[in-house]
Amino acid sequence: MNNFSYTRVSDVASAVREIAADTTAKFIAGGTNLVDLMKENVARPGRLIDITRLPLNKIEATEDGGLRLGALVKNADTAYDETVRARYPLLSKAILAGASAQLRNMATNGGSLMQRTRCYCFYDTATPCNKREPAAGCSALDGFNRIHAILGASDQCIATHPSDMCVALAALEASVQVQSSEGQRQIPFAKFHRLPGDTPQIDNTLQPYEMITSIDLPPKSFAGNYCYLKLRDRASYAFALVSVAAALEMDGDRISTARLALGGVAHKPWRDGEAEEILNGKPASLKNFQQAAAAVVRNAKGYGENDFKIELAQHAIVRALQLAVSMEQPA
Repeated sequence: MNNFSYTRVSDVASAVREIAADTTAKFIAGGTNLVDLMKENVARPGRLIDITRLPLNKIEATEDGGLRLGALVKNADTAYDETVRARYPLLSKAILAGASAQLRNMATNGGSLMQRTRCYCFYDTATPCNKREPAAGCSALDGFNRIHAILGASDQCIATHPSDMCVALAALEASVQVQSSEGQRQIPFAKFHRLPGDTPQIDNTLQPYEMITSIDLPPKSFAGNYCYLKLRDRASYAFALVSVAAALEMDGDRISTARLALGGVAHKPWRDGEAEEILNGKPASLKNFQQAAAAVVRNAKGYGENDFKIELAQHAIVRALQLAVSMEQPA
């Protein structure tokens, strides 16, 4: 771990002023990912700006009938919040499927959006990695790539995004509120994370001088027919091989609105509008579920050890949709 300086701030204005003044600085709150990266010499900030005392730790209703999740609210507090559980149970289920109880008690909502990949090559500083060191090469392309992407990847990077919470937020079409010295702006969740392309070292569209202040959930909550299905190597404390957030609005036995988001398959939570359109206005039938699942993976590409993910994703989508319709949840 490299030497670094430390600053604690007590208001948002000071936080964004401090981050704008130092290109080597990073915000730290729960630290559940950043500290690990620093220990492994993957992240080498010259300065840490402690934002844990900022007034961003509340869950509040918004004027349009949605819900605002403060960036510094702990994951556990979000998952167990009575309003979240009642109105946005998909989000609660996704959070509780992630990490461990100890980590959920430390990790923050804003930090969950900023998580970096758990690709083995990214963490191994002796191994070439374009995400860690641009133009170094991607060792996973022809290496051990069992957990890697099958959608949206490039010849520069096939890493996946690790967050369960973000998959649910993608399905719910949340938005991210950010603050800088230039003012506030809102980023639609679909545009927050990005695909690797030629610049895999850039995970998201947040500017270096900006700070996440909240995550806003829209009024439409899909509290009736939903499912978060996570498939992994072991039953707890493991990242998804494939996860599916399915959110449906039903009109009798027909689907009036369908949302599907996948985790563990791409550089960002994966949405496919064409697959959702296959379901919209259609009966909730196995045939339609299978057609939607096939549409999601129509451009999928495996890299050897992760070829199985293509079929696994299709089965997971079908199963998640079946559970959402039946209003059952995975054991």
